[in-house]
Amino acid sequence: MILTVGTRGSKLSLIQTNMVIKSLKFFYPELEVKVKIIKTTGDKEQGKPLFTIDRKGIFEKEIDIAVVKEEVDFAVHSLKDVPILENIGTKIVAIPKRFSPHDVLFSKSMPLKKLHKGAVIGTSSLRRMAQVKFLHPHLEVKPIRGNVETRIAKVNRGEFDGVILAEAGLNRMRLKNLVTERLPIYDFTPAAGQGALAVVTKENNEGVIELLCSINDPPTKSEVTAERSLVFALKGGCRVPIGVIGRANDKSLSLYGCVFSVDTCKKIFSTAEGHLEEAERLGAEVAQSLLEKGAKAFEIEWRKKYGVW
Repeated sequence: MILTVGTRGSKLSLIQTNMVIKSLKFFYPELEVKVKIIKTTGDKEQGKPLFTIDRKGIFEKEIDIAVVKEEVDFAVHSLKDVPILENIGTKIVAIPKRFSPHDVLFSKSMPLKKLHKGAVIGTSSLRRMAQVKFLHPHLEVKPIRGNVETRIAKVNRGEFDGVILAEAGLNRMRLKNLVTERLPIYDFTPAAGQGALAVVTKENNEGVIELLCSINDPPTKSEVTAERSLVFALKGGCRVPIGVIGRANDKSLSLYGCVFSVDTCKKIFSTAEGHLEEAERLGAEVAQSLLEKGAKAFEIEWRKKYGVW
């Protein structure tokens, strides 16, 4: 059997795609997979901060369109980049075992709390920006674009004093030695799905769906289902700084979520626990608790600031 997978052309995207191919071939040794590189809006729009681009799915929509048109059989995405509120005829059919969901700091010298006043931290995420300013108001935060290698190079050239990145990406690229500081998960709570991959195919493509389901990891799926359920209930996205982390332990599941005010002086958070099969309910429960504590007002503030509704 021969399949074609669609992916972005970055080094990290290709590594992640090849990881999925390797996992599939463990179950289907005779399977042949061809890789097709597809350029996305996020690859082309390098001059703007991500949260100012007025479109969902900037790193995967073009690839998913190719899936729907059957130009490729399936696609591999970083799950944190996959929109929750948009479906164009594709389906997430497998989520392999998750890597670390932590954020990390890369700097040439020292951890965040020891950086000098006015030191510049680069991030393309409103969530990470809010978390830095909430904990370390003496630091400056500026948008940064480009792949992992580009961001690291900007620090090495002195354009930034540090950048915040996903630990999973550095691990997959075998750059773990560059980690200056692994950031505490309840201080720098990740985006929904961070560290996990989404394997996507066309709805009703039963043969391919059955094949791809072989690499699904149920505990990871429960974690990210709860996380994405929370973001869905809050109607959040990249323009609202929502942190959320699910943790599966045997048959139990815990969920922690938080939201920041637009002045980054306030943080509200909530938690819930249940069983793995209650993932969607836990997400909705934590979201409701956050709304009762003022999350809706925070969301309105952020959307007013960036002019997007």
